[in-house]
Amino acid sequence: MRALIQRVTSARVSVSGEVIGQCDAGLLILVCAMPDDDETTVDALAQKIAKLRIFKDGTGKMNLSLLQSQGSALVVSQFTLAADTSRGNRPGFSGAAKPDIAKALYERFVSALQALDIPTQTGEFGADMQVSLTNDGPVTLWIDTDD
Repeated sequence: MRALIQRVTSARVSVSGEVIGQCDAGLLILVCAMPDDDETTVDALAQKIAKLRIFKDGTGKMNLSLLQSQGSALVVSQFTLAADTSRGNRPGFSGAAKPDIAKALYERFVSALQALDIPTQTGEFGADMQVSLTNDGPVTLWIDTDD
């Protein structure tokens, strides 16, 4: 599974001009399921992201996790994280999991964060979405469970 996480002061996702998910201080998490992913992969990624110490403590150092900072999460599916740009100028996306499998893994990821008591909202799987955010730091990290 691949994730691009951004520490934000706020983020929101809209479909057809209507806000369908948002978060305040916390993380915007863009996720992409890959063909070999399973529930174990998804649960491990949720644990990793929840425990990453990327939030400032009282001295201004990145020393707190999402759990410790009591932040929230906005999770948006993004199959384009599987882009293959090695040939030509048109990215290929055949490296992403098939939509039915990807949707189930995406929903499992959201549930895994919620099970950790992280307030979590989402985008709409497969929809044309507009995402707005205020990146805090900026702090942006790429996580690939295959690495």
